[in-house]
Amino acid sequence: MNQANTSPTLDALFQRILARKPDAVALIDPINKQRISGRPPMRLTYAEADRVISALAAHFIDAGLPAHSVIAVQLPNTIEFVLTVLAAHRAGLVVAVFPLLWRQSELVAALNRTSARAIVTMAKIDGVVHADLAMNAAAEAFSIRHVCGFGSDLPEGMYSLDQSIAKPSRSTRGIMPDGRKAAIVSFDVTADGFRAVPRTHLSLIAGGLAVSLESDLPQGVNMMSAFLPSSFAGLAASVVTWLLSGGSLALHHPFDADALEQHLAQLGCDTLIVPAQLAFRLDEGELATRLPNLRYVLGMWRAPEQVASSPAWKTRDIELTDVYLFGEAGLFAIRRTSADGNPGPVKPGRQGAPREQPGSSIAGEILVTPKGTLGLRGPMVVVAAYAPPPPPSDSLMPAPPRDFVDTEYAVRLDRAHDTISITAPPAGVMAVGGYRFLAQDLHEWSRRLGQGALLTALPDRLSGHRLAGRAMDNARAREALAELGLNPLMVEAFRDRAGPGG
Repeated sequence: MNQANTSPTLDALFQRILARKPDAVALIDPINKQRISGRPPMRLTYAEADRVISALAAHFIDAGLPAHSVIAVQLPNTIEFVLTVLAAHRAGLVVAVFPLLWRQSELVAALNRTSARAIVTMAKIDGVVHADLAMNAAAEAFSIRHVCGFGSDLPEGMYSLDQSIAKPSRSTRGIMPDGRKAAIVSFDVTADGFRAVPRTHLSLIAGGLAVSLESDLPQGVNMMSAFLPSSFAGLAASVVTWLLSGGSLALHHPFDADALEQHLAQLGCDTLIVPAQLAFRLDEGELATRLPNLRYVLGMWRAPEQVASSPAWKTRDIELTDVYLFGEAGLFAIRRTSADGNPGPVKPGRQGAPREQPGSSIAGEILVTPKGTLGLRGPMVVVAAYAPPPPPSDSLMPAPPRDFVDTEYAVRLDRAHDTISITAPPAGVMAVGGYRFLAQDLHEWSRRLGQGALLTALPDRLSGHRLAGRAMDNARAREALAELGLNPLMVEAFRDRAGPGG
């Protein structure tokens, strides 16, 4: 049999579940979706989701998007995101996932970097008119040929995907499922700057396996994800684990604690995927009493150096798995199994399968590089995307090729116990939640604001860093940064602060 016929894709995983239980609930929207997007929440079975996926795929084909071309997606954590990704794959397209914080300058840079042919967005998300952002960015990206969106009041020239779903075309494209083909492109920032990271279906599935195997998720789990999917980790931990389990996936657009708990209780979810710091906030109360059906929590650590100093997990009836995220390079997961609820040890070597089984590495491998940083390799890791720049042409000693990605996180190896401690994040790279940028960029934007302006990153326990700015006129600084097309983290750093010290 041809290898391509046995190499799974995300859509192939979906269709396997569809064939077994078409009437089972597949996807559930956030209960506060009306506030987020102005659209009512939906609940779809696998059969209903399949019809929408086919309609969207037909629209992309009818729009003239060639097979294997890139389609950019900037959508909230709602059903539309999952349906669009699966529809793009069914149409033979590669999905570039764009963070919601990105504004025009970043959108244009990413569209040009990937030569994207189309962009999909929503009319409004949390009060921001993303449809206008997409149209303005598309006007500056020469490769864009098609702009489409969900919602009402779309600007002129933007195609309505709601209409394509309501009156579906029957166009299809003969695509042989092949997990070795590119599936997504996500975006990272390292000391060498901004980079696009393409991944195959198999690489994505490896990431999902790393999470689901370590957390020991059973088949058919009823999960809720409150972690944005616009990254490799977000997709692997939510969409891929859902497809691997064959259960249902409820979504929560971060973050409304009351709405999250209400929805978890209402649906009786047994699995929660959430930023780790928020998991501990939930754990401060009687979590098992409030949510009696909850059995598994996947705590996503964007700042993995903070895991070792995190609080003990109190709720004995609910298992916590720490998921260590290293930008877009990769991840690994370690379940808390000790009686005291403290984090499990990080050990070098293979991850994702019992170590006593030779050749059973599924998730990847952890190693310490010669310069004392954490390296990752294995099926989820895209080594080529992180290859160091080539040496000068006059160099007599070219750098040897390597089979791992250096995450640039500083580590310390305890040889006596064969464990690794992650001690510091990459030098020169700042992170505010899921948004990463170079420290030198802060100085560049400050310089543009004129004399006396200051923009800096301060350490923050919850998000890694937080931005703070100072200018002669904060209101004018905010306007200037918004006009430059910068994201709201930069803009709101110059908000006026009440009280002494400003």
